[in-house]
Amino acid sequence: MLATAASLRRETKERLSMLSGRRLTREMILRIAIDALLVNVALVIALALRCLWAASVQGGARVTPIDLLDDWLGAYLKFTWLLTVTSIVVFYGSGFYTRNRAYRGRHKALAIIWGVSLSYLIFGFQVLLLRGAVAFPRTVVLIAWFLTLALVGGARLWSPMWLTFAEMERRLVSEPPTSGVVNRVLVIGGAGYIGSALTRRLLALGYHVRVLDLLVYGDESIREFYHHPGFELLCGDFCHIDTVVKGAQGMDAIVHLGAIVGDSACQICEELTVEINLRATRTIAEVGKGFGVTRFVFASTCSVYGASDEILDERSGLNPLSLYARTKMESEKVLLALADDTFAPIILRFGTIFGLSGRPRFDLVVNLLAAKAVKDGEFGIVGGKQWRPFVHVKDVAEAIVLSLEAPRRNVCGQIFNVGSNDQNYQIGDLGELIREFVPNVRETSQAIEDPRNYRVRFDKISKTLNFQPKYTVREGVKEVVNAFTTGQIADYQDPCYNNSTYLKQHSALQRSVIAYRTTRDQVAATVDGAPFPAAMASARRQALGQVMASPAQPA
Repeated sequence: MLATAASLRRETKERLSMLSGRRLTREMILRIAIDALLVNVALVIALALRCLWAASVQGGARVTPIDLLDDWLGAYLKFTWLLTVTSIVVFYGSGFYTRNRAYRGRHKALAIIWGVSLSYLIFGFQVLLLRGAVAFPRTVVLIAWFLTLALVGGARLWSPMWLTFAEMERRLVSEPPTSGVVNRVLVIGGAGYIGSALTRRLLALGYHVRVLDLLVYGDESIREFYHHPGFELLCGDFCHIDTVVKGAQGMDAIVHLGAIVGDSACQICEELTVEINLRATRTIAEVGKGFGVTRFVFASTCSVYGASDEILDERSGLNPLSLYARTKMESEKVLLALADDTFAPIILRFGTIFGLSGRPRFDLVVNLLAAKAVKDGEFGIVGGKQWRPFVHVKDVAEAIVLSLEAPRRNVCGQIFNVGSNDQNYQIGDLGELIREFVPNVRETSQAIEDPRNYRVRFDKISKTLNFQPKYTVREGVKEVVNAFTTGQIADYQDPCYNNSTYLKQHSALQRSVIAYRTTRDQVAATVDGAPFPAAMASARRQALGQVMASPAQPA
């Protein structure tokens, strides 16, 4: 038992190290090895071409092709290590493996040209210095540079080109016969901030909604639905595979909103965050796929973009700066790998959400600033120049509905930013909106800069799903201010409105979770007498060796 716990801790620590992006990962090592191979292939081809040219020009001379080949082979063996090491060092410094800002996004091609060219300039200079010791044809350097640029650049730029062609092909292919209309939806985290708004919307549209939620924050957000004929509640932990199996049976789609949400909340227990946000997501998706769920909508975040001065879209490079964002990025990869003709994962990257729902939150910047203004008479701005895309919680619910109703070919395996182009704001500009409704409020500023900075485009969801947000940030501020002035909400500092504060005050739950990690979840061979489907065998084997307890996770 203890050995199993130690093994799980080691595995989780390794996962955290990989997510941190500060060490060499397997992916980076593989990329380095492939680049080293491509550089050597380019050098060999360049030497061979130079050899053939020399043999044809000097055909009547005493130098035979075998002699030339020996010379060039000797030159290759003496210089290949120098070129390989130089190239890899320069490539690393140019961000080929660390994906720095210069390498990401629309400047990627220029970064590749710069990295390859710089490495060959340095190599050429080294060849010049060593020309007295070893002869090396300078024309080979030029040919090898061109070939390396083609091979290394092509290997990186081919992927987005291939995805574009694949998307064009997908749109030409007719709807697969296995895709059916979605009528029954499992909403994981349905009593939470987004989930309560989504549940209300789905019931109003006539869907049958099953909510899977641990009700950590109570059931007030969904209590009004208890007598609705299309609503059912499954109170349980989505980290337990048997609970997920009960929830997924008979469902057409799963909307996965459950997670430890927010940077500060995720820092309380990093191992638990990875367990809930990443590993449980894989298990839920595999369970759903095994039980015939056709669509899986995943709540991701625009914070996976991290920090960039560019205007970003779904094709832009990712640069997550927090554990929360990194778990979302890794979960996206896991889900997209499961896509096939019967299972359609859909990734929705939400902007920074604002507005009120059945379970209000005041750890979100617009809601918090507006609440502090009306209750305290002042609010503080951290930094102010950083960009954020904003979207109302009700518009988020509508985007999820549209992803459930859209033709399968338009959404399967797709990523959508959720928001509006005209709702990108610098944080400092929020003060002017707040003063419209609280004129005498005092604004303070802090020199501390938030490293996160991302301005996002939302053209794809607008064109593909015809998504048009209905609520502006100004209307969201007004909504929050009215909630306090009318007495609908009394104290924004109540821990139930803040994920991080609530989890910190319930540290006993955290300790019980960690203690329970030393045991395995005893998953029965059958669930309610029904045998497991064959497709669920792998998910069951994984669950037996994983941590399956999380009573403190927010909806």
